[in-house]
Amino acid sequence: MVDLNIIIYSNNNKENLQRCLQMIYASKGNFSFDVFVFDNNSDDGSVEMVQLDFPKATLIASKEKIGYAKANNQVVMEIMRINSGKISKYLLFLNPDLEVRSNTLVSVLKWMEDHPSVGVAGCHVIDLEGKTVPTVRRFPTIKDQLALLLDLRKIFPGVLDEYRQVNFDYNREKQVSSIRGGFFLMNTLAFKNRPMFEEDYSFWFEKVDFCRHLYKYNDSAEVWYTPAGECLDHVGENFEQLLQEAPKKKYRDSQLIYFKKWKPYWQYLVLKMIWPISLYFATKIESKTKAKDE
Repeated sequence: MVDLNIIIYSNNNKENLQRCLQMIYASKGNFSFDVFVFDNNSDDGSVEMVQLDFPKATLIASKEKIGYAKANNQVVMEIMRINSGKISKYLLFLNPDLEVRSNTLVSVLKWMEDHPSVGVAGCHVIDLEGKTVPTVRRFPTIKDQLALLLDLRKIFPGVLDEYRQVNFDYNREKQVSSIRGGFFLMNTLAFKNRPMFEEDYSFWFEKVDFCRHLYKYNDSAEVWYTPAGECLDHVGENFEQLLQEAPKKKYRDSQLIYFKKWKPYWQYLVLKMIWPISLYFATKIESKTKAKDE
């Protein structure tokens, strides 16, 4: 078995995917790895590019659009099928927008070897201007999710600071609640006989749910951030940008699933009642914006 399996879920992201793969295969260090690319029915030539330029990568070209969690679970099952039910010690879920440095993978793998209690780790991520991209989050609470839905930041600017961990020191390693999914490295020894990603989620909450599940059901595994390795993010959106650009109904559905699963039922009901109000005002704002543009 190799030391590391790298899984990349790509959806019409040819240019970034090509750069991502180039940097992976340019990695230095004494370790072995396999790359698995799940192409989510792209129509931008991504499939042909991977086949031509990266023959060592295992390509899974979907004929239909499927969600992130389901796609990654399929890849994990394919890895186990190829390897007679076995999987590498480490499993990295990597966004195609990220570009690893030449020593990123070997450095983070060494860090994981030195920290056997770590089940999930994230590394330092910077944007094109060299600024740190926040990747650490507290677990969602009713307070911060209502603040997002009602856009309370305009009235209370610091209402999301605790959730977003705005004072987090990205120069130091630390145990955290959850890691944003761009660079999501697992020690698979910590997840024997455990479920992978919850496929009911359609946006954002898959990795949060996974970390939550880890802390609740596996006392021997932790989630950590480490600056041992670094990646360059060619997109670099923050969460608020993603929420604005993604279909709000997808976020709503995932948020409600998460709260129904992990929180008191009354919190789920409150969010469910608030969502129609949030969607109504969001539609009004979008209509006014379009009218101004026209």
